Amino acid sequence: MQTTESPVIGNVHSTESFGSVDGPGIRFITFMQGCRLRCQFCHNPDTWKLTGGTPYTPQELFEEAIRYRSFWGNSGGVTVSGGEPMLQIDFLIEYFKLCHEHGIHTTLDTCGGPFTFEEPFFSKFEELMKYTSLILFDIKHIDSKGHQNLTGVPNENIIDMAHYLSDNKIPVWIRHVLVPTLTDYDEYLIRLGDFVETLDNVRKFEVLPYHKLGVYKYEALGIKYRLAGVEPPTEDRVENANRLLRTANYTGYLED
Repeated sequence: MQTTESPVIGNVHSTESFGSVDGPGIRFITFMQGCRLRCQFCHNPDTWKLTGGTPYTPQELFEEAIRYRSFWGNSGGVTVSGGEPMLQIDFLIEYFKLCHEHGIHTTLDTCGGPFTFEEPFFSKFEELMKYTSLILFDIKHIDSKGHQNLTGVPNENIIDMAHYLSDNKIPVWIRHVLVPTLTDYDEYLIRLGDFVETLDNVRKFEVLPYHKLGVYKYEALGIKYRLAGVEPPTEDRVENANRLLRTANYTGYLED
């Protein structure tokens, strides 16, 4: 009896047709459902649950994205964010492969939480990298204990991923959320800046000031907001972070 393989299904939280901050140019952004980290500053707690969302096949998502190609110009493309998209790596591989075959720039927005050199994940990750043009790599805290306090998990595997991407010259934009009382300390910023300087693949380094735009979601979901009373960083502290991280040294996003 002849059988056909079932298509890979991805659980999509939402999409954005004209994104302008999650990668170069104008982009079709897909937010995947599911994340195992519990970042205290997360503004999308509605993406945490591993189930739910809207089911898509890679082909269905590709067909939705391609409708907007005329708006992308030479610099835009597609971005997959979350949640944590690498929790659905089989779906990512098939979707990015379709985009790659059609000459579409692909960006993966990840914190690296699922990364491991163990199988079967690592072989799948290597396959995914064949079709990934750029990674937006969110390093949430350089100190492992600080990372655990902030997100619920340590960061050794995330540092491993940073080294792997550098060794294989896979272009990244590093992102770091500046949170008063948690990451906005000169000691941590200097350590992070020194670490990023050792990497050979960083095209851009961004400081993202903490904000409170997602607080209403916590209230709607009945989840306690752990940063109640913490205000966004002042402009002086953002400037200080950019100086200590030496973000001005990273000026391009696609150069080899």
